[in-house]
Amino acid sequence: MPLPKISEARELNDERLGEEIVAVKRQLFQLRLQKATRQLEKPHQFKHARHRLSQLLTVEGERKRAASLSDQEQK
Repeated sequence: MPLPKISEARELNDERLGEEIVAVKRQLFQLRLQKATRQLEKPHQFKHARHRLSQLLTVEGERKRAASLSDQEQK
Protein backbone atom coordinates (compact mmCIF):
# COMPACT_ATOMS: atom_id res chain seq x y z
CA MET A 1 0.00 0.00 0.00
CA PRO A 2 1.60 3.28 -1.06
CA LEU A 3 1.71 6.32 1.18
CA PRO A 4 -1.23 8.70 0.71
CA LYS A 5 -0.75 11.82 -1.39
CA ILE A 6 -1.17 15.29 0.08
CA SER A 7 -3.25 16.30 -2.93
CA GLU A 8 -5.94 13.94 -1.62
CA ALA A 9 -5.96 15.83 1.68
CA ARG A 10 -6.16 19.20 -0.06
CA GLU A 11 -9.30 18.10 -1.92
CA LEU A 12 -11.21 17.59 1.37
CA ASN A 13 -13.50 20.31 2.69
CA ASP A 14 -12.91 21.70 6.19
CA GLU A 15 -15.51 19.51 7.88
CA ARG A 16 -14.27 16.31 6.27
CA LEU A 17 -10.67 17.30 7.07
CA GLY A 18 -11.52 17.52 10.76
CA GLU A 19 -13.26 14.16 10.64
CA GLU A 20 -10.25 12.56 8.96
CA ILE A 21 -7.89 13.97 11.61
CA VAL A 22 -10.00 12.46 14.38
CA ALA A 23 -10.22 9.14 12.53
CA VAL A 24 -6.45 8.89 12.01
CA LYS A 25 -5.78 9.78 15.66
CA ARG A 26 -8.21 7.03 16.69
CA GLN A 27 -6.45 4.63 14.32
CA LEU A 28 -3.06 5.46 15.86
CA PHE A 29 -4.50 4.82 19.32
CA GLN A 30 -5.80 1.43 18.20
CA LEU A 31 -2.42 0.57 16.66
CA ARG A 32 -0.63 1.47 19.90
CA LEU A 33 -3.09 -0.67 21.83
CA GLN A 34 -2.51 -3.61 19.47
CA LYS A 35 1.24 -3.18 19.80
CA ALA A 36 1.04 -3.17 23.58
CA THR A 37 -1.01 -6.37 23.60
CA ARG A 38 1.23 -7.97 20.96
CA GLN A 39 -1.60 -8.26 18.43
CA LEU A 40 -0.13 -5.94 15.81
CA GLU A 41 0.47 -7.82 12.57
CA LYS A 42 1.37 -4.96 10.24
CA PRO A 43 3.77 -2.51 11.91
CA HIS A 44 4.09 -0.46 8.70
CA GLN A 45 0.61 0.90 9.42
CA PHE A 46 2.19 3.20 12.03
CA LYS A 47 4.22 4.91 9.34
CA HIS A 48 1.22 5.31 7.05
CA ALA A 49 -1.03 6.67 9.80
CA ARG A 50 1.57 9.14 11.09
CA HIS A 51 2.28 10.27 7.53
CA ARG A 52 -1.43 10.79 6.83
CA LEU A 53 -1.92 12.67 10.12
CA SER A 54 0.97 15.01 9.34
CA GLN A 55 -0.48 15.70 5.88
CA LEU A 56 -3.92 16.47 7.30
CA LEU A 57 -2.52 18.73 10.02
CA THR A 58 -0.36 20.52 7.43
CA VAL A 59 -3.38 21.22 5.22
CA GLU A 60 -5.39 22.38 8.23
CA GLY A 61 -2.58 24.75 9.24
CA GLU A 62 -2.26 26.11 5.72
CA ARG A 63 -5.98 26.87 5.63
CA LYS A 64 -5.92 28.57 9.04
CA ARG A 65 -2.97 30.73 8.02
CA ALA A 66 -4.62 31.64 4.73
CA ALA A 67 -7.85 32.55 6.55
CA SER A 68 -6.02 34.72 9.08
CA LEU A 69 -4.09 36.49 6.30
CA SER A 70 -7.27 37.22 4.39
CA ASP A 71 -8.88 38.52 7.59
CA GLN A 72 -5.93 40.86 8.19
CA GLU A 73 -6.07 42.15 4.61
CA GLN A 74 -9.76 42.97 4.95
CA LYS A 75 -9.17 45.14 8.03
